[in-house]
Amino acid sequence: MTLIESIDALDAPPLRPPLRAGGGVPHPLAPPDPRVLTVRSDAWELDVLPATGACLAAGRIRTADGVWRDLLRPTRRVHLGDPEKTASFPMVPWSNRIRAGVLPFRGRTWQLQRNAADGTAIHGAARHAVWDVVGRTDGAVTLRLDSSPLVGVNFPWRFVASVTYALHASTLTVTTTVRNVDDEPFPAGFGHHPYLRRALLPVGAPPSEYPLTPGPVVHVPAAGGYRLSAAMATGPAGPPPARADYRTPRPLGTAFVDDVLTGLEPGAPVRLDYVEDGVTVDVAMDEAYQHLVLYAPRRRCYFAVEPATNVNDGFTLHARGVPGTGVFELEPGEERTGTFTITAHV
Repeated sequence: MTLIESIDALDAPPLRPPLRAGGGVPHPLAPPDPRVLTVRSDAWELDVLPATGACLAAGRIRTADGVWRDLLRPTRRVHLGDPEKTASFPMVPWSNRIRAGVLPFRGRTWQLQRNAADGTAIHGAARHAVWDVVGRTDGAVTLRLDSSPLVGVNFPWRFVASVTYALHASTLTVTTTVRNVDDEPFPAGFGHHPYLRRALLPVGAPPSEYPLTPGPVVHVPAAGGYRLSAAMATGPAGPPPARADYRTPRPLGTAFVDDVLTGLEPGAPVRLDYVEDGVTVDVAMDEAYQHLVLYAPRRRCYFAVEPATNVNDGFTLHARGVPGTGVFELEPGEERTGTFTITAHV
């Protein structure tokens, strides 16, 4: 979830025109932007921004009618350097917020930069960094960030993070790793913040064509949720709040939702059924991801389904001994890896 509410309700056209020669070939009048690295499969195109925090600029799928459609919210060209306005961004080495930017661990505290409008530290410490491309094929790219030589990293310890985006047929696989390269243990977590379209219009559709629809039919098999104060958990999980309880499938709706869910059913994906488009999207997470943030802002053409290891303000709860926060501790040389997938059934 994000505090950026200044984004126009109707998004601008994406990076390239919609005219294509088949197989995802861009129109010849749309030269590639040097900031954007694109990987492809028969059914997916993914625009990656290595120099903008390993964010995604766009994610397009090809539907049964052969039309390419934006599944992820496309990034305006003028915002390619602003991670909060991209299609998706990784959050490492923690997910979402830290209350007042105060990070407690084993009897000590550190004051992080309070870089959100509400006075919290938000969305990790790596989204404004330039990530190195350490592996690339036509359908995959691996990005790596070593915080050791960087100045001003908003985290007290040295870490190495990597993210791999891989496309195979109709599935996007995202694998994230965080490694402790410091000389003492530290608490950590990670997550991703993909913005999805409420309606799957063709790539390049004029902004006026994007309706503020109730969105897809949503099924989230999560038995737990949190009581939140200022979007941060105040204690252990309980039942999910009614506004975010999608255990019984129903349309996303137009009401505001900004909740952290947990108790995810093993092996059961989050399912988004775009009924009018004949597309079903599954978001599946491995056991590393114990939490999911569901964010549906009012009067926007997008929403977010955010896989996360830890609950919002998990460091504070972890220091208090609250169970189930999803925060993990890494010893020097230790690492943790998590994978989630987005599969488009057309």
